[in-house]
Amino acid sequence: MNYEAVIGLEVHAHMLTETKIFCGCSTTFGSEPNTQTCPVCIGMPGVLPVLNRKALEYSIKTGLATDCTISLFSRFARKNYFYPDLPKGYQISQYELPICEHGYIEIVVDGTTKKIGITRIHMEEDAGKNIHESASSGGSYSFVDLNRAGVPLMEIVSEPDIRSPREAAEYMKKLRTILRYLGVCDGNMEQGSLRCDANVSVRPVGQKEFGTRAEVKNINSFRFVEKALEYEIKRQIKLIKGGGKVIQETRLWDSNRGVTESMRGKEEAHDYRYFPDPDLVPLVVEQRWIDEIRSSLPELPDTKRERFVSEYGLPESDADLLVSEKPVAESFEEAVQQGGNPKTICSWILTGIFGYLNQHGKDFSELPIKPIHLTNLSKLVDTAVVSGTMAKSTILFEMLTTGKPPEVIIKEKGLVQISDSSELEKAVDDVIAKHLKEVERFRAGDEKLIGFFVGQVMKLTKGKANPQMVNELLKNKLSS
Repeated sequence: MNYEAVIGLEVHAHMLTETKIFCGCSTTFGSEPNTQTCPVCIGMPGVLPVLNRKALEYSIKTGLATDCTISLFSRFARKNYFYPDLPKGYQISQYELPICEHGYIEIVVDGTTKKIGITRIHMEEDAGKNIHESASSGGSYSFVDLNRAGVPLMEIVSEPDIRSPREAAEYMKKLRTILRYLGVCDGNMEQGSLRCDANVSVRPVGQKEFGTRAEVKNINSFRFVEKALEYEIKRQIKLIKGGGKVIQETRLWDSNRGVTESMRGKEEAHDYRYFPDPDLVPLVVEQRWIDEIRSSLPELPDTKRERFVSEYGLPESDADLLVSEKPVAESFEEAVQQGGNPKTICSWILTGIFGYLNQHGKDFSELPIKPIHLTNLSKLVDTAVVSGTMAKSTILFEMLTTGKPPEVIIKEKGLVQISDSSELEKAVDDVIAKHLKEVERFRAGDEKLIGFFVGQVMKLTKGKANPQMVNELLKNKLSS
């Protein structure tokens, strides 16, 4: 019997507010433990929470960007559970009346577009962080850092529309891109700004009813999303085929061992004893404010991709890669609008610049290169001052390393393209004279050798020869 997976993701996104959701404490990451707390966020008796308006605005923005319905009336609730990192013994969240509902995100997997529904987006406060350490003396200790307690979170809950680990990873990537375009979350998964819980079950192909699901908690990278789901799907199928039953539980992903492990039985809603928070009045949002937020939305990735294809003639796959990061898309467009060749600059970004970033483990924002540098280099190639090969292999790398403009690099390294016909003819003659056997093979019909001869001329001229002129000279001389 063949089985299929049914997956739904609960994505937790830290909002990029300066202060926490119900108090004025800073949300800056990396401060000394327990230095960004106050009586409100550590749950002292008698304190009252006050909602951060910016958190509400960011939630509405996200809902609009994902085609959700924005609730004009919503409410906060208390979610009761007891962990060391939850100082009040309950979490302020939203339950039966969330701020956003019934949206979707479109993903593309293997060239096919698929719509993943969004059940709801609700606001809540984050908990603190437990830190477990082993002492050199032999004992082990647990510490609690409450700096994160009260940091505003959006929980974005998908419909169970995802059918594979690959789709889950693509959904996460697309959601992260949208959040970063909106400026509501930095999407830093290593710091925990974006993480997800995955609900996964399996069922025989063709069966409509869902199987029993397990929840895999706190996955913090796209790769781990795929790996954790691959493991969990195989575990459940193996269990069922062996005559066992999947139990509803919460599991943790151990990235070092590549396995999920049972953590606890899965709580249901009634286990949390939800009830409306008596310290916070219901939220009433005016339609006028929603309309103002809608009008302030930036051009989103899907719209930008379609425009890059129609306006600049880029392939859809290239445009999709360009718009995956907002700073990359903006730099590309700025370079083009200043007169750069769209296809040339797109190629440099996707191969040269992305390759450099992967090799050196850097982020695009760390590069010293400016859009005008790409524009000017493109113009220098178009006017045959330098060859495209030289621009991509040498000048671009130097620009990425030093931040120097292309004109300065060309002058310092003497990289001006040789377009003098007499100088090129001499180089071509020298190459032909040194490779007479290859000349005979070419004239006998092995015309693919033209690439060999071009390469030899480029080598002789240290990459400075005008490749088009070299091609023409070689064809004329080899054919005569």
